[in-house]
Amino acid sequence: MTTYLAFLRAINLGAKRVFPKEDIRRVVEGVGFEDVETHINTGNVRFASRMRSRERIERTLEDAFLADRGFEVPSIVYSAAEFREVARQTRELAEANPGLARHYVYLLKDELTPERIAEIEARDDGRGRMVVRGRAVHALLQPGYQDGTVDPLGAAKLLGAATNRNANVIGTLAEKWC
Repeated sequence: MTTYLAFLRAINLGAKRVFPKEDIRRVVEGVGFEDVETHINTGNVRFASRMRSRERIERTLEDAFLADRGFEVPSIVYSAAEFREVARQTRELAEANPGLARHYVYLLKDELTPERIAEIEARDDGRGRMVVRGRAVHALLQPGYQDGTVDPLGAAKLLGAATNRNANVIGTLAEKWC
């Protein structure tokens, strides 16, 4: 059995896309995954599976979530080893960029093309910059970026299916689950 982490996109953002963590756990267990655990109510779930295909796991989760909730729930899955590497890169970038106001990590369903990576990383405008590392894109935001804005560099629309977490959540989840 391999341990995986799934990050659910666009849940609990309003009255129509409610998906409490207890229900997430129930649905994930219902499709046969084991050792299911959730963290806070933003769509972070850890589980074990004999499945080896990330795409198949994502499809299984998305089909089950749609059947249970009646709306699509994009799911981005990492093995524990892959996520441990995301957390290591997050720490490394934080240490190399002291004084950041915010550090968001966009978790991607698919890797980006070299052309798309160049386009995203070119969005450095003094308020911050984007750094692509595999299926994770780091928004390194300096003091003075527009407070309350997660995507002041306008890069999120270039990422494909993705969801973001702040650097603290990435570190907490890696420590807790990896």
